[in-house]
Amino acid sequence: MPFMVLKAAFVSLDGVDRSGNCSKCEVTAEVEEKDVTTFASAGWKEVLGGIASGSVAPTIKNDFAGIDAWAWSKFGLIVPFEVRASNAVASAANPKFTGNILIKNWTPISGSPGDVNEASYTWPTSGPIVRAIA
Repeated sequence: MPFMVLKAAFVSLDGVDRSGNCSKCEVTAEVEEKDVTTFASAGWKEVLGGIASGSVAPTIKNDFAGIDAWAWSKFGLIVPFEVRASNAVASAANPKFTGNILIKNWTPISGSPGDVNEASYTWPTSGPIVRAIA
């Protein structure tokens, strides 16, 4: 079974490669669990999938002239994203995940003396997350 070490992931926000500002990124998809248990379920819970949702969770090292100026102008807005495990082109071995996210929070300054000015975010998707290999 092959394993992967993330070394050069690709993170694009609003059509701009922000990989140089990101030290972590997670793309998460989930679906609501809807209980459809009846008396005919023989004492076992039965469930169906409901509405799906997702999020993109980057850790961003701030740069006031670059990413901060962008994020501040996009605060509260929906922007497109693309994330790949590698900065190589999308393929079966390197699928891309795309969609739209809400920039719902921004932390322009975070840290103690001597710390890197960085913060972690979890931005919800708006609409579907699409997985593609080309």
